[in-house]
Amino acid sequence: MAKWSNKSKTFSSFGNRNFRLFFTGQIISQVGNWVTLVAQTLFVLHLTGNAFAVGLLTAFQFLPVLVLSPWAGLIADRSDKRTLLLMIQSAAMLQSFALAALAFSGHAPLAAVYGLACIGGVTVAFDNPARRAFVVELVLEHQTQNAVSLNSALMTGSRIAGPTIAGILIVVGGFGWCFAVDGLSYLAVIGCLWMMRRTELRTPVAAVRGKGQVRAGLRFVHGVAELWIPLVMMAIIGALAFNFQVVLPVFVTHSLGTKVAMFPLLLSVISVGALAGALISARRPSISLRDVVITAIGFGVSMMVLAIAPNLAFALVAGMGMGFMSIAFMTAMTAIIQLRSEPAMRGRVLALQAMVFLGSTPIGGPILGVVCDRFGARVGLLVGGFACLAAAGWGAWAGRDVLSDAGPETVDAVDVAEELEALR
Repeated sequence: MAKWSNKSKTFSSFGNRNFRLFFTGQIISQVGNWVTLVAQTLFVLHLTGNAFAVGLLTAFQFLPVLVLSPWAGLIADRSDKRTLLLMIQSAAMLQSFALAALAFSGHAPLAAVYGLACIGGVTVAFDNPARRAFVVELVLEHQTQNAVSLNSALMTGSRIAGPTIAGILIVVGGFGWCFAVDGLSYLAVIGCLWMMRRTELRTPVAAVRGKGQVRAGLRFVHGVAELWIPLVMMAIIGALAFNFQVVLPVFVTHSLGTKVAMFPLLLSVISVGALAGALISARRPSISLRDVVITAIGFGVSMMVLAIAPNLAFALVAGMGMGFMSIAFMTAMTAIIQLRSEPAMRGRVLALQAMVFLGSTPIGGPILGVVCDRFGARVGLLVGGFACLAAAGWGAWAGRDVLSDAGPETVDAVDVAEELEALR
């Protein structure tokens, strides 16, 4: 482990064998997931030709997250996360192969595409809290911030390769090959999970079964300002700003007047900026509520800059800045939630984060689809930008006591450990 720490603080978590395996399997699988996400979006746009149908797709993809996340988080808290992830990843692999078969048939009913998207949403609902809580078990406590940031870098890095591969596969072989490649990518993550050493996991005590445990998680979150405020901000921003797959295809094809193949290019460039933001965040030893508010402001401003892009070249530069700020916000929010959550409730808290982030998409997706159809994608981007600024303003007001207190302003692993001992 020392050799990694000496080389760079940015990659210190790679000193843990289990984390290296997790990272390897996930980066392959997440690239495949982005191939499918882009292919599904363009497939529905190809079948229907309107933004509302794409917005409806996102609703079917993420409605299960909104409905199931609190219980999925509780199951993650009660379960062996490695075993749970093996089951979830196997189910997700079958769903991807089913999408491939549907696309290869040549006569894909839109309702069937929506149905499989909904099944995929169920796997996401259970995967998200289990996978993200599992990251903390793979590293030492003082490496939590670094592991979270590297995991964010992993997710954003996959967005660089995934859309590009999707664009190539769609042009060369069609949509079916995108879904098939995604299905095969799950073999990597399943294999890496099998190879992990159980004895090296930092496994918390599992939550015991009992009544009212979902409500207990909600009460815990509501009682901690550094959890409650970022989650409310995420609900607003997730609904109206993070619906890239709804707004950007229409922005590229209608507002900029370029080919639909430029959508994967813009998404990849945004992801380059996001990767840079994640790697810079990985060097931060601590995080604060102030960081969440500031990065939300930056995200909103960057969306407004992209909205006024006169051409593709300007949009690519602005998109890189938007990607940087979007992941800076997500990393700040995720890190503070990871660190401020009691270990026995971490799965439930992360599930609530997934619920307000991914689960807000079924609300915001169709709304932004209608906005883009009637007023244009530029207005859709402006709506997202104003949502970020409004959320930041509310967060600064609601957290004024925390922001003015130098004590809780910086949250690190030592502070959190002491506070959790007090909670016990």
